[in-house]
Amino acid sequence: MANPTPRVRVPKSAKKGEMIEIKTLISHEMESGQRKDSAGKTIPRQIINKFVAEFNGKQVFAADWHPAISANPYQSFFYKASESGEFKFSWKDDNGQTYTSTAKLDVA
Repeated sequence: MANPTPRVRVPKSAKKGEMIEIKTLISHEMESGQRKDSAGKTIPRQIINKFVAEFNGKQVFAADWHPAISANPYQSFFYKASESGEFKFSWKDDNGQTYTSTAKLDVA
């Protein structure tokens, strides 16, 4: 499997009190553990099972993912902009590896 690649889309700026949409996607095969290879052996489960979004160090969104989630999972959510700062996005997989991405938001 190629190294998972996170992508995020956060508006660069927002007005105070404005609801903004945050969009994330990570390139990942999300192997469910239910398929078999050409030799008939079960392919081990390897999924991203946790997504967390933080703003200025405070968790603002979290999701637990399960094997039914598709490959290259997309997650979007809304956030009410109240101050400038930085988002940190984290995806954790079955092996305990964490993939991260950040994005800044300026609030006027």
